[in-house]
Amino acid sequence: MFTAKFPADLPDRDTVLSMSGLDFMQAMLRGELARPPISGLLNYQIDQVEMGQVVFRGTPEFEHTNPLGGVHGGWYGAVLDSCMACAVMTTVPKGSVYTTLEYKVNLTGGIPLGMEILATGIVDHAGRTTCVSHGEIRGADDGKLYATGTTTCLIMKG
Repeated sequence: MFTAKFPADLPDRDTVLSMSGLDFMQAMLRGELARPPISGLLNYQIDQVEMGQVVFRGTPEFEHTNPLGGVHGGWYGAVLDSCMACAVMTTVPKGSVYTTLEYKVNLTGGIPLGMEILATGIVDHAGRTTCVSHGEIRGADDGKLYATGTTTCLIMKG
Protein backbone atom coordinates (compact mmCIF):
# COMPACT_ATOMS: atom_id res chain seq x y z
CA MET A 1 0.00 0.00 0.00
CA PHE A 2 1.33 3.44 -0.94
CA THR A 3 1.86 5.55 2.18
CA ALA A 4 2.60 9.28 2.07
CA LYS A 5 5.91 10.41 3.56
CA PHE A 6 5.87 14.01 2.30
CA PRO A 7 3.13 16.46 1.29
CA ALA A 8 4.14 15.94 -2.35
CA ASP A 9 3.14 12.26 -2.02
CA LEU A 10 -0.51 13.14 -1.37
CA PRO A 11 -2.95 13.48 -4.29
CA ASP A 12 -3.14 17.05 -5.59
CA ARG A 13 -6.42 18.94 -5.90
CA ASP A 14 -6.70 18.29 -9.66
CA THR A 15 -6.35 14.54 -9.10
CA VAL A 16 -9.01 14.57 -6.40
CA LEU A 17 -11.42 16.63 -8.54
CA SER A 18 -10.89 14.42 -11.60
CA MET A 19 -12.43 11.40 -9.87
CA SER A 20 -15.73 10.60 -8.21
CA GLY A 21 -15.39 10.15 -4.46
CA LEU A 22 -16.07 6.43 -4.84
CA ASP A 23 -13.31 6.09 -7.47
CA PHE A 24 -10.95 8.07 -5.20
CA MET A 25 -11.62 5.85 -2.18
CA GLN A 26 -11.30 2.66 -4.25
CA ALA A 27 -7.96 3.87 -5.67
CA MET A 28 -6.76 4.47 -2.11
CA LEU A 29 -7.92 0.98 -1.09
CA ARG A 30 -5.99 -0.54 -3.99
CA GLY A 31 -2.86 1.39 -2.95
CA GLU A 32 -2.78 3.55 -6.09
CA LEU A 33 -3.13 6.73 -4.03
CA ALA A 34 -1.40 7.48 -0.74
CA ARG A 35 -3.37 6.88 2.40
CA PRO A 36 -3.62 9.91 4.69
CA PRO A 37 -0.66 10.31 7.08
CA ILE A 38 -2.97 10.28 10.12
CA SER A 39 -3.87 6.65 9.38
CA GLY A 40 -0.25 5.64 9.93
CA LEU A 41 -0.01 7.63 13.15
CA LEU A 42 -3.22 6.12 14.51
CA ASN A 43 -2.55 2.62 13.14
CA TYR A 44 -5.58 2.04 10.93
CA GLN A 45 -6.14 1.36 7.23
CA ILE A 46 -8.99 1.06 4.78
CA ASP A 47 -10.39 -2.46 4.68
CA GLN A 48 -13.54 -2.13 2.51
CA VAL A 49 -15.08 0.52 0.27
CA GLU A 50 -18.48 0.54 -1.39
CA MET A 51 -20.98 3.23 -2.25
CA GLY A 52 -22.13 4.77 1.04
CA GLN A 53 -19.99 2.59 3.30
CA VAL A 54 -16.35 2.38 4.36
CA VAL A 55 -14.73 -0.01 6.85
CA PHE A 56 -11.38 0.64 8.54
CA ARG A 57 -9.33 -1.96 10.37
CA GLY A 58 -7.05 -0.76 13.15
CA THR A 59 -5.37 -1.47 16.45
CA PRO A 60 -4.78 1.02 19.27
CA GLU A 61 -1.29 0.74 20.74
CA PHE A 62 0.55 2.23 23.71
CA GLU A 63 1.22 5.54 21.90
CA HIS A 64 -2.57 6.05 21.68
CA THR A 65 -3.15 5.95 25.45
CA ASN A 66 -4.10 8.65 27.93
CA PRO A 67 -2.14 9.25 31.17
CA LEU A 68 -4.10 6.46 32.90
CA GLY A 69 -3.16 3.88 30.25
CA GLY A 70 -6.52 3.62 28.49
CA VAL A 71 -7.07 4.28 24.79
CA HIS A 72 -7.44 8.05 24.47
CA GLY A 73 -10.91 9.27 23.48
CA GLY A 74 -9.28 11.23 20.67
CA TRP A 75 -8.26 7.94 19.04
CA TYR A 76 -11.89 6.80 18.96
CA GLY A 77 -12.96 10.23 17.65
CA ALA A 78 -10.36 10.47 14.92
CA VAL A 79 -10.99 6.93 13.66
CA LEU A 80 -14.77 7.43 13.65
CA ASP A 81 -14.51 10.88 12.03
CA SER A 82 -12.33 9.34 9.33
CA CYS A 83 -14.52 6.32 8.53
CA MET A 84 -17.78 8.30 8.61
CA ALA A 85 -16.34 11.06 6.41
CA CYS A 86 -14.80 8.55 3.99
CA ALA A 87 -18.24 6.95 3.66
CA VAL A 88 -19.50 10.42 2.71
CA MET A 89 -16.65 10.71 0.20
CA THR A 90 -17.98 7.66 -1.66
CA THR A 91 -21.12 9.66 -2.52
CA VAL A 92 -19.34 12.85 -3.66
CA PRO A 93 -19.60 13.45 -7.42
CA LYS A 94 -16.63 14.11 -9.69
CA GLY A 95 -15.55 17.75 -9.37
CA SER A 96 -16.62 18.10 -5.73
CA VAL A 97 -15.06 17.70 -2.30
CA TYR A 98 -16.36 17.53 1.27
CA THR A 99 -15.46 18.76 4.72
CA THR A 100 -16.74 17.77 8.14
CA LEU A 101 -19.13 20.33 9.66
CA GLU A 102 -19.60 18.52 12.97
CA TYR A 103 -19.28 15.10 14.51
CA LYS A 104 -20.25 13.45 17.77
CA VAL A 105 -18.82 10.36 19.41
CA ASN A 106 -20.17 8.16 22.23
CA LEU A 107 -17.76 5.75 23.92
CA THR A 108 -19.45 2.58 25.15
CA GLY A 109 -16.42 0.61 26.34
CA GLY A 110 -12.66 0.61 26.69
CA ILE A 111 -10.79 -1.00 23.81
CA PRO A 112 -7.97 -3.22 25.12
CA LEU A 113 -4.55 -2.22 23.81
CA GLY A 114 -3.47 -4.32 20.87
CA MET A 115 -7.01 -5.48 20.05
CA GLU A 116 -7.98 -5.21 16.39
CA ILE A 117 -11.14 -3.23 15.69
CA LEU A 118 -13.38 -2.55 12.72
CA ALA A 119 -14.67 1.00 12.31
CA THR A 120 -17.61 1.24 9.93
CA GLY A 121 -19.05 4.44 8.45
CA ILE A 122 -22.45 4.33 6.72
CA VAL A 123 -24.18 7.18 4.87
CA ASP A 124 -27.72 7.95 6.04
CA HIS A 125 -28.45 10.91 3.75
CA ALA A 126 -26.55 12.09 0.68
CA GLY A 127 -27.87 15.45 -0.45
CA ARG A 128 -26.64 18.02 -2.91
CA THR A 129 -24.90 20.17 -0.27
CA THR A 130 -24.88 18.09 2.91
CA CYS A 131 -24.37 14.47 3.80
CA VAL A 132 -25.08 12.69 7.10
CA SER A 133 -23.52 9.42 8.20
CA HIS A 134 -23.12 7.30 11.31
CA GLY A 135 -20.42 4.95 12.46
CA GLU A 136 -19.38 2.42 15.01
CA ILE A 137 -16.25 0.78 16.34
CA ARG A 138 -16.52 -2.94 17.13
CA GLY A 139 -14.04 -5.62 18.12
CA ALA A 140 -12.88 -7.45 14.98
CA ASP A 141 -13.10 -10.85 16.66
CA ASP A 142 -15.94 -10.53 19.17
CA GLY A 143 -18.14 -7.84 17.55
CA LYS A 144 -18.41 -5.97 20.86
CA LEU A 145 -19.48 -2.34 20.45
CA TYR A 146 -16.91 0.18 21.73
CA ALA A 147 -18.11 3.49 20.26
CA THR A 148 -20.71 5.08 18.01
CA GLY A 149 -20.74 8.37 16.17
CA THR A 150 -22.56 10.65 13.76
CA THR A 151 -21.33 13.31 11.35
CA THR A 152 -22.64 15.99 9.04
CA CYS A 153 -20.47 16.97 6.08
CA LEU A 154 -20.65 19.86 3.64
CA ILE A 155 -20.37 19.01 -0.07
CA MET A 156 -18.63 21.70 -2.16
CA LYS A 157 -17.98 22.13 -5.87
CA GLY A 158 -14.26 22.09 -6.64
